[in-house]
Amino acid sequence: MFKGSKFKKVTLLVTSVSLLTLCIAFGVQRRCAAQSGGNDYESIELFTDVLSIVKKSYVEDVDTKKLVYGAINGMLTSLDPHSSFMPPETYKEMKIDTKGAFGGLGIEITVKDGILTVISPIEDTPAFKAGIKAGDLILKIDDKFTKDLTITDAVKRMRGVKGTKVTLTIMREGFEKTKEFVIERDIIQVKSVKYKVLDDGYGYVRISQFQEKTDDDLEKALQSLQSEHKPLKGLVLDLRNDPGGLLDQAVRVCEHFVEEGKLIVYTEGREKDSKMRFTSRKGGKEGNYPIVVLINSGSASASEIVAGCLQDHKRAVVMGTQSFGKGSVQTIIPLSDNSGLRLTTARYYTPSGRSIQAKGITPDILAEKVEIAAATPEKKDGLHIREKDLENHFEGDDKEPADDKKAKPAPYKSDEAIKGDSQILRALDLLKGWDILKSMGKVS
Repeated sequence: MFKGSKFKKVTLLVTSVSLLTLCIAFGVQRRCAAQSGGNDYESIELFTDVLSIVKKSYVEDVDTKKLVYGAINGMLTSLDPHSSFMPPETYKEMKIDTKGAFGGLGIEITVKDGILTVISPIEDTPAFKAGIKAGDLILKIDDKFTKDLTITDAVKRMRGVKGTKVTLTIMREGFEKTKEFVIERDIIQVKSVKYKVLDDGYGYVRISQFQEKTDDDLEKALQSLQSEHKPLKGLVLDLRNDPGGLLDQAVRVCEHFVEEGKLIVYTEGREKDSKMRFTSRKGGKEGNYPIVVLINSGSASASEIVAGCLQDHKRAVVMGTQSFGKGSVQTIIPLSDNSGLRLTTARYYTPSGRSIQAKGITPDILAEKVEIAAATPEKKDGLHIREKDLENHFEGDDKEPADDKKAKPAPYKSDEAIKGDSQILRALDLLKGWDILKSMGKVS
């Protein structure tokens, strides 16, 4: 979600008291109508006729604000899956989300082909632990079918008090029938940056979401890795299942690795304010060590900006599977009654001019994730017969110990979770291979 310019107030002269509540919603449309002709006026007149009929003839008395909110919401959801109206309560929650703490399940969702779809579960949240995966189709939330349900309404139904439960009916590729997931809500404390040492000189940084403090947390992570291994030989930047977040944080993350003055991302839209260019500024830059960026179908929006930027500038090798393809910018527009609009106002482009919308980032190296069981050196040795295992073998004439297990380190010093992740291991092998070729003088 991206922050934008303030909503422009337009003063309108109206004759009906009921129309006063529509000034905010239709001010911009009327301004455009004055320039383009009378068709827009006729459409607005049609709306007010319907509003008047409903107010007068509906079986029960209906609150005017409720009708207006519903009309605005319907108007926005007819545009694209990411534009929506946020009533005051929802708008307040949205602002809390960007700070990384809220109550709920921990799922980033969108509407795809009219079906509520999981972009990705947020790491270490109830949804993640329950086994919800990117690409899952949410057919029901509790007893409510999600067909034609807006993202705002879906989020509202999944949010709740810590300790309460919600049932999601999921359809997934490979499922013969739907499956119900009963998930207990919790306070979602999203830590956007995690890091660790993969092996001597090789660092790993995972960004799970782009929040207000992501850049600060990344800087601390890189400093910590550099203090342990200076200089770093290579870095794995993991953006898998990262649904995105704040545009400015994506730009600042890129600035750590891109030279000053280089273009990071630019946006194009109809309004002047939606045409923006972001270039790398002065500041501390990381060394020119090799980087592998991991992406998958759950990598969207801000994470695609980072992957596309580093790929275009040949600053990193992108590995994994095709990303989600959310190449649009949503501007958050506050309204006078503390509600807000999330409106798609632009498309963003990578430095080379690529639009990611509905296409995604294509990895340089395609690498599907394969779950593997991490084997110990003892288990690996048990699978093969070596010279030393043959009867009557004789020892070599060097002075190294016969038991060479103590002379050689384990292939990877990472934890078991990393050892079982085929994509991270492939990325690490690529970095090691680069370092070996460099030491042989094969690359510069």
